[in-house]
Amino acid sequence: MRQIRIPMSAAVAVLASAAFFAVSGSPVSDAAPAARQEAAAVERGLPYVSTHLYFGTGRHGGQPPITDEEFSKFVSDVITPRFPAGLTLQEARGQWRDKDGDINREKSWELTVLYPVAESRARDRDLEYIRALYCRMYGLESVGRADARVHADF
Repeated sequence: MRQIRIPMSAAVAVLASAAFFAVSGSPVSDAAPAARQEAAAVERGLPYVSTHLYFGTGRHGGQPPITDEEFSKFVSDVITPRFPAGLTLQEARGQWRDKDGDINREKSWELTVLYPVAESRARDRDLEYIRALYCRMYGLESVGRADARVHADF
């Protein structure tokens, strides 16, 4: 079998070219502009926190579910004064496992609020107050909470 000899300078040039295209992509690839557009979209707006609270309406001990009117009053009296700049409510169907291991299926409400990262400490106190009060008022175990850092523009 015949051996092929490649001069060292040519081998280095081939490897450098292969590395360049592996890192930067093909010169005719559309992936690079798409990646730049995606990165630009992620950076649009200012740093905010998006908090989602999940309010169930089912109660224990044979009590009737929390009505739409009761929940609307809670939103008006408790939530809106703490987030007057705006909020979003969505009606949902939820389920979760309670402390006894039972799976509960119930009408739920998802509250979404956005606030600047700089207001996180103050907003956290408001959100925890809302969660605790709702549980106390209606005899519930918990109100779910999820936080995510986002960029928002209004």
